[in-house]
Amino acid sequence: MNVLGLDFTSRPRRSKPITCLHCAFDGENLRADQIENLPEFDAFDEVLRRPGPWIAGLDFPFGQSRQFIENIGWPQDWEGYVLHAASLGREGFREALTAYKESRPKGDKEHRRQTDIEAGAISPQKLYGVPVGLMFFEGAHRLIRADVTIPHLRAGDPDRIVVEAYPGLLARNLIRRRSYKNDTRKKQTADHFDARRKILEAVTSEETGNELGFRVEADPSLADDPTGDDLDALLCAVQAAWAWRDRDNRYGASGEVDALEGWIVGGVISNST
Repeated sequence: MNVLGLDFTSRPRRSKPITCLHCAFDGENLRADQIENLPEFDAFDEVLRRPGPWIAGLDFPFGQSRQFIENIGWPQDWEGYVLHAASLGREGFREALTAYKESRPKGDKEHRRQTDIEAGAISPQKLYGVPVGLMFFEGAHRLIRADVTIPHLRAGDPDRIVVEAYPGLLARNLIRRRSYKNDTRKKQTADHFDARRKILEAVTSEETGNELGFRVEADPSLADDPTGDDLDALLCAVQAAWAWRDRDNRYGASGEVDALEGWIVGGVISNST
């Protein structure tokens, strides 16, 4: 099976492209191959439309919280509110989220999905810092327009499957909450590199392979990128392969998935180093 891991950004460019790692998965071994840099959304759209079979793990929120969608009065189905958000335009979307926050009491302005709570992820409404709200805005509607299948959300082309990955979840399982990357050059440290090296060593270890149910093979150079994008793309691919392995068991989802909110591939491994 062809497996893709994509580290997403809400504003791709040559200096900060969407990173796509191509992998091969035979059910027992996940082998990382070449990296493809996608400096604009057209290139990302082209990847989504490539003929399958493949499964891809993408690290942006596919949905918003039920509480937010119900409160703001957007369409009460996933495709409906995703396309509505896209119709607002980037600035209109930003303004809608900002106005919503201003109308809410302190401590109840940005809501998390149930899957965000379980994975330790931030609210998909977030516009600053790590702007996952803008990542949702730019990414989710492209999945619909590419007609991919998203387990528990939509049935599209069965040979092109996309799951929501969260590399931070897997990284924490491997090195706890140790920092391992930074986009700002002056803040990139030797300790970050050591942390990335430890993540890569751990994810390719026999112990982790036993917990995953398959071995991961990757070149050590994936730890060299100080932004962590290459390594995050690998972690996304690992989560996608894990979901594919459990495709006959609801892609590994535990419990019911809220079809309004979406679902992060989780529960991958439990060990820490």
